[in-house]
Amino acid sequence: MIGHLAYAAGSPCPTFVLDAGRLPRDDEALLGHLAEARRYLVSAGGAHVLKIALVEPSAHPMFDLDYRFVQALPGAPDRFDLRGSCGHSILSAVVAAARSGMLPRLVPGARIRVQVLNNGDSVVCEVDRVERDGAAFTVTFVQSAPVPFGELLPAGAPRTPLSAGADRTEVSLVASANAYAFVDARELGVPDRAALFGAGDELLGRLEALRAAAAGRLGWPADGAFPKIAAVLPAEDGGIAARAVTVPGWHPSIALTGVVCLGTAVRIPGTVPWRIARENGADTGPLEIVTTGGRTAVTAVTAAPGAADGEGALLWATVARKSVTFQGSFVLTPLSHLQFEEVAQCLALSGAA
Repeated sequence: MIGHLAYAAGSPCPTFVLDAGRLPRDDEALLGHLAEARRYLVSAGGAHVLKIALVEPSAHPMFDLDYRFVQALPGAPDRFDLRGSCGHSILSAVVAAARSGMLPRLVPGARIRVQVLNNGDSVVCEVDRVERDGAAFTVTFVQSAPVPFGELLPAGAPRTPLSAGADRTEVSLVASANAYAFVDARELGVPDRAALFGAGDELLGRLEALRAAAAGRLGWPADGAFPKIAAVLPAEDGGIAARAVTVPGWHPSIALTGVVCLGTAVRIPGTVPWRIARENGADTGPLEIVTTGGRTAVTAVTAAPGAADGEGALLWATVARKSVTFQGSFVLTPLSHLQFEEVAQCLALSGAA
């Protein structure tokens, strides 16, 4: 089997892309194969590669590519979470699929329609620019029908009280692209963006404990990867400052799905992000999100509350200027000494990204 590595700017690590058509359909057998593939990666210096994308041409007439995300977990090569998705990984998978011939060659203006098997999302990846080693995209998460705000609140309310250690606070559990727990950083004693971005292991540990409590609230495994969590507060120069947690540790920016979810949460009355956005007039138009890795923007388009139900609904969310670098392909099995060297070269590139 051929494996591919691609890195989406802002992601904590590259994505390892595999052809789903060459892998078992049964989850138990599939995870056995993936564990073996991870052992190869670790042997070649790729223990940091924790994102796996399984892709194949879609049989559905509305899509070009079927995509399934697998989050590898630290600690052992056979630990995985199949529950969520990853926007950066989707883009990496599109670039790798085009390089391998699974998709037509990418050209500016092309639109690749991706069906996310993990959660049923529909994602349109519009090519803005093509370069020798990658491409740039505008990404839109499209709903097949308007999704009422209530269906985006897995805990059933805009805010949910949680307890973790000494922390007693409210979070907003929102599920759009991925499930996230958003907490006001000021409720954790973090007063401003400088303090949030400069925080270290103490705040990280508190957020990880709150994330585990949120998982318990949803009936999910506390040691998995979902829901994600991010601390947010108003940015002094407009928008929202966000610090997100990934697997493992601080995210270098914020996940693409986190951008979409935060943009959606700002539109849902009563949530923590909605309240924060209203403090500095960031509750209308595109939302600017400030992270330690720079700025990004998201436009979440919603329908106004209807006379019958009194509730708004999500239509779509768009994020622009997302770039991906293709880092190489290699044969997974059997691996000769030369092939190990090729894998190591790809991983050296990805470690420097």
